[in-house]
Amino acid sequence: MAIKDAEKRPADPAHIRDLDDEELQLELGRLQDAQFRLKFRSATEDATGGNPMQFRMIRRNIARIKTVLRERKQG
Repeated sequence: MAIKDAEKRPADPAHIRDLDDEELQLELGRLQDAQFRLKFRSATEDATGGNPMQFRMIRRNIARIKTVLRERKQG
């Protein structure tokens, strides 16, 4: 189950912790792909479509997922 609108809104930390590692890895890959596409589009056109905070939102959601994965690996 993907995190709903994780590219446009902050992901709920409780929902992230409910997902298993495999789902988190898939969501992480999807967000990193979205981040790449957004950066690529920014070179040629208006990448954010009126939402300049989208870069920050994607970056922070990636960090949230990586944090949960790291915590699980250590503990």
